[in-house]
Amino acid sequence: MTDQADLFPSDPDVAIVGAGAAGVGAARRLLARGLSVVLIEARRRVGGRAHTVMLRGHPVDLGAHWLHAGPINPLVALGVARGEPLRRAPQEGHLLIGRRRASADEAAALGRAYDRADRALTGRARDPVDRPASRNLPLLGRWGDLVATTHGLVCGRPLTEVSARDFPSLEYEDNHFIAGGYGAYVARLARGLPIRLDAPASRIDWSGEGVRIEGGFGALRARAAIVTAPMIVLQTGAIRFAPALPPPVEEAIHGFTAGIYEHVVLHWPGAPFRGPDRLASFAGGRDRPAGMLTRLDGAPFHFFELDQPMAARLDGRDADAPRRLARRVLADRFGARALRDLAIPALSAWRTDPYALNSWAVAPPGRFSARDDLKAQVGDRIWFAGEALSRAQWGTVGGAWAEGERAADEIAERLAAGR
Repeated sequence: MTDQADLFPSDPDVAIVGAGAAGVGAARRLLARGLSVVLIEARRRVGGRAHTVMLRGHPVDLGAHWLHAGPINPLVALGVARGEPLRRAPQEGHLLIGRRRASADEAAALGRAYDRADRALTGRARDPVDRPASRNLPLLGRWGDLVATTHGLVCGRPLTEVSARDFPSLEYEDNHFIAGGYGAYVARLARGLPIRLDAPASRIDWSGEGVRIEGGFGALRARAAIVTAPMIVLQTGAIRFAPALPPPVEEAIHGFTAGIYEHVVLHWPGAPFRGPDRLASFAGGRDRPAGMLTRLDGAPFHFFELDQPMAARLDGRDADAPRRLARRVLADRFGARALRDLAIPALSAWRTDPYALNSWAVAPPGRFSARDDLKAQVGDRIWFAGEALSRAQWGTVGGAWAEGERAADEIAERLAAGR
């Protein structure tokens, strides 16, 4: 997408910092309500952590790939209304125990273990004591390590580091994928919006009337602002606020830890997996990888997933360390001969991306309220939005979009009242 500066209004009603899903959703909602907007985006593209690239002629998501929680995900309903190429995620997957495929009875037993764990974890999410989610995980015998690893991958941190009250449901029956990539879908939704790319904001002044946003692009004034930058980026002080944000807001911003979920993208035509878009789980053996998503859209691409502990072990090593790890783990499982046609054309690295620094924001034990605390506007001029603020869909593009729309509606009502 090219810079759409020719669409900029002067002195817009609302300036939006960030053209990821939250910013795009907010802009579309504000425009629909008759307000003028400008989006300031630090990257040279839109979409944030939803990013589709072309690899060997096939679209592959380096960030978000699942459209989770179909009944409440606004991007599923919008996609259906637009005629987007959505498809439901399959329920059946692959289970490897050591070097062999699991039996049907073993696969069914693992399914029952997941059901039992999910009931326990979600059932106790309303307990008044905000303790680690790991304490609510029942004893699951031989499947305990695999279930805990999978939940840790989806949460972005091990369950010992996740608030029990913030634990998300892992119901997979209503998830979807979209042909052409999730990032490409978000980019389509951004077409025609007034977006300035390669324009990181460094300072937001709200000392007078309205706001003044400054950066390498110059300065921009607006009546109000929506800030959608990731919480981990805001923790670094990359965007300064003048005056400083109220202490409860600062405390909420610093209440999150970095969730990590990385893709090692495999091109592996001879992979021993059949059927498109199926999860592969691994039990037993020397290594316990967090899992794979196989045959993306029926193509010979696969995601070898890195969870936070595995990614942390690779940090500080050379850039090819994730490739070597994936090859070693797969060779242990399938034999070296099975990897003769394996190539690894891409890696994600959201944990080191300067405009992300994480895959999503995790609320650790004791910080359950941070998501809700950030929904309070600041001085009738500054609102925050993004996946970190979503209670039901945190860590997802759908949650970010919904929070962008929420902030947009609140600003529209506030500005209308102040006219």
